[in-house]
Amino acid sequence: MHTDTTAALQEQLLRRARAAARTHHTPTPAESRGDGPAPLSRAQRRLWLTEQLGPESGAQYNVPFATRLYGPLDVDALGTALTGLVHRHEILRTRYGRHDGEPYQEPLPAPAPVTVRLADTDGDGRELLAEEAGRPFDLAAGTVPRALVLRHGPQDHTIMLTFHHISIDGPSLDTVAEELAGLYAAARDGVPYREPLPPQYADFARRESAQAGELGEGLDHWARRLAGAAPLRLPRSADAQARLAADRTAPLDAPVLSALRALGTQHRATLFTVTLAAAFAALHRFTGETDLVIGCAGTHREGRAMRGLVGLCVNTLPVRVDLSGDPAFTVLVERVRDALLDAQQHRDVPFDLILERLGAGARDAEGTALVRVTSDVLREPTALRLPGLRAEAVEVSLTDAKFDLSFGLLDTDRPAALVRHRRSALDEATGEELVRSFAALLGAVAADPGIRLSGLPGRAVERDGDGHPAEALLRAHPEVAEAVVPHPDAEPLLAYAVLRRTDGPSPARLRARLRAGLAPEAVPAAVVLLDAMPRTPQGAVDTARLPGAPAVPALDGPRAAAVTEAFAAVLGQVPGPDDDFFALGGQSLTAVQLAEQLRSGLGLPLNGLDVMQCRTPRAVAALLETRATEQAAARPSARPRRSRPGTVLVTGGTGGVGSFVLRELAARGRPVLALARPESAHLVAGDGVDVVEGDLSDLDGLRAAVASTDAVIHAACTFTRPEVDVAAMEAMTGAWRRGPFVFVSSVDAYGHPADARVAEGAEPGEPLSPYGRAKLDCERLLSEAAGHGDRGGASAVRSPIVWGPHARLRDQLQWGATGILYQAAANGRPIVLPGPGTHGHDWYGAPWVHAAALARAVTACLDDPVHGVANALSGHVAWPELAAELVELLGSNSRVLYGEEVHPDLDHHWHYRADRLADALRPRPGEDLRSVLASMTA
Repeated sequence: MHTDTTAALQEQLLRRARAAARTHHTPTPAESRGDGPAPLSRAQRRLWLTEQLGPESGAQYNVPFATRLYGPLDVDALGTALTGLVHRHEILRTRYGRHDGEPYQEPLPAPAPVTVRLADTDGDGRELLAEEAGRPFDLAAGTVPRALVLRHGPQDHTIMLTFHHISIDGPSLDTVAEELAGLYAAARDGVPYREPLPPQYADFARRESAQAGELGEGLDHWARRLAGAAPLRLPRSADAQARLAADRTAPLDAPVLSALRALGTQHRATLFTVTLAAAFAALHRFTGETDLVIGCAGTHREGRAMRGLVGLCVNTLPVRVDLSGDPAFTVLVERVRDALLDAQQHRDVPFDLILERLGAGARDAEGTALVRVTSDVLREPTALRLPGLRAEAVEVSLTDAKFDLSFGLLDTDRPAALVRHRRSALDEATGEELVRSFAALLGAVAADPGIRLSGLPGRAVERDGDGHPAEALLRAHPEVAEAVVPHPDAEPLLAYAVLRRTDGPSPARLRARLRAGLAPEAVPAAVVLLDAMPRTPQGAVDTARLPGAPAVPALDGPRAAAVTEAFAAVLGQVPGPDDDFFALGGQSLTAVQLAEQLRSGLGLPLNGLDVMQCRTPRAVAALLETRATEQAAARPSARPRRSRPGTVLVTGGTGGVGSFVLRELAARGRPVLALARPESAHLVAGDGVDVVEGDLSDLDGLRAAVASTDAVIHAACTFTRPEVDVAAMEAMTGAWRRGPFVFVSSVDAYGHPADARVAEGAEPGEPLSPYGRAKLDCERLLSEAAGHGDRGGASAVRSPIVWGPHARLRDQLQWGATGILYQAAANGRPIVLPGPGTHGHDWYGAPWVHAAALARAVTACLDDPVHGVANALSGHVAWPELAAELVELLGSNSRVLYGEEVHPDLDHHWHYRADRLADALRPRPGEDLRSVLASMTA
């Protein structure tokens, strides 16, 4: 047989074998049993609740797993391998629902095949990786991992798999990498993968649920161990980007690691324990506190039965250590070692159950839980090592931080100290100072393990005092065991104290001490001595039982009864007006249930996070009164919806763009039907505007709304869930029967064009972001639907950055390219820009449009459709010009610097033509660049 014929036949046989491998499915144990839904594990429950409490959690709990691979990659074999992996582990294809208020997990049928998205890229593709990692999952729809392959060259690829943390943890990634390598080899060679089926996570969750009643002794232990512990107070940053993370590292000399290991060996401690002790020392130096709690990760993985299990098996262990007495660091290591061993002996008790047991004392006034600080040792990241390829792990950082502050030691070829913090917890300067002092501290204890804490690098940060100043001064008295000023605004002002012994100082002497140390208006009228503080059942001071305490006013108002009834129904006891939600036994799930009951019963916006922050019936009732007032002011009269000829359906009316569209339609006298969520309906209702309740996920509601109107302006967008956007457009175009349809699209649909000058409607250039690809898909759906029956013209209006005086549009100052420049100018930091000619591009900047001009362009398409794609731009602004405007408007002293590196968010060098809508876009007074920036930064 001819050699070429033989090779062709072998290739054909191999393709058939691969096809058989893709379609063959060995049932997993759960599918064979048919057990169906299972309870969530406690760890899963915590993550599920973050999405239920309030605002969308975004990609905070996404787990990106990326590897750069050099050599001949078989993408088809990779897809087959990933499909096999999802077949083997039902947790990777599980959806999460709720029945009678309780969450459950349920495996979905295994998809065949799992999609692998392939994209070409010229550079390292970090922008694409970050965009993919930042796309949130919809837990109700399932958590099948997403696969993206970037092709840098014929034998140079980056593979990134994105998981949700609810289905995977760190040790699971090792299993995933090992199995994918075997599955890939089997798919490439056309042979079956014969490894035994792994254990399934649902079985672990069922066992954990069945053993929940056996945790009493462990809970008792933790209640004793953490009695009196409170969340650490950290200095607050002015940065509004609440959860956004900052990662800071400082290099360590190579001998430091070996010295720290030797220190651990001498004191029967691991490197992790020594690092944890260093974190305690650094936190002590930073805060001045001696009673500290730091969290570390525990695991439920024990024994052979858990080997090969993919799932979330982690638990937070709160380690509490006493740092008083200025101990030597070696003494601290021993204290930390003993505390860590004690915690590990009770690691089976879920942390959220511990919080529930501790009650209100385990949270601060903002609802923040006990553990705000964590510590870990980080080693070389896991890489996907496929046979025949050279692998390098790729770090893909997410923008959200799970804790306020984390200390880390990088145990790699390049050792370093790491500090990760939320930007709302520490500002940039404090974060930089902290990582430098942590690195110096590690070096100091490596050189001299016997050094005392007072001799370590770092300085205490000044913080606001706790409570009333009289309270702090009384507590500082050596003879006072406890003190409280419960009502700082009461008349007369009273302080209460418990002495350490019966012959301690008199009330008069204590008050004289206060007069000497406080301003006259801060001195209590009396100091009342007590034998013991009255306590609530949860251990907090019961201020209502203090002698002379002011009478608690009753809870009144039109919604007071509903709030009290909801608290009682959910928590099982009638609350007092100022009883604390957590002290009554509340926790995350009951906060969600309470908010849902009040929201549905009163028709007012409320979420679980509101409940956890308000905490008392009085505060919740006051919040509801405020929101009711806002609704009444925004909606002057309630009237039935009526059928009016020429009505325009507007989606996204509560957003920045949609609000200007509504304003423009009102000026033109067009009747409007606005789509809005129930809690936001009052923001858009008014003369000429009727409201239909719904959102982009309510496909039936979208279809009905479109069918009932004579024109559509679709301006709503999820921004982060392209699959929802596309499904919504498919539903709307399917129901479209008459009149024009205008879709507010984005210039992101152009992707990365080859030419710097982009004509309207030009073909897209790869790579396209998921957001841009969704816009392109929506435009295609609209184009395919146009021209049938009585349907009018179809217009896709592509807009760039939208600026205007609106709260939602001011978000542009926090995110993306504009956010980078604004935040740097606002904080006086240097602004680093790519100079002309960098990477061969003459100009870097962005197109922009004033929201009012965009609204004119969009509404103009109702009468004069463009029958295709048109751009809506007010102009283009170069980064140096935008930076200069922001520096001047903010009165900043930031300097503009130029470099050869281009930040991904600033890597924009295209100009777009905007001819078709030029008349509507012609600027009006106040729509110039400087005026709109001034209105947004005011």
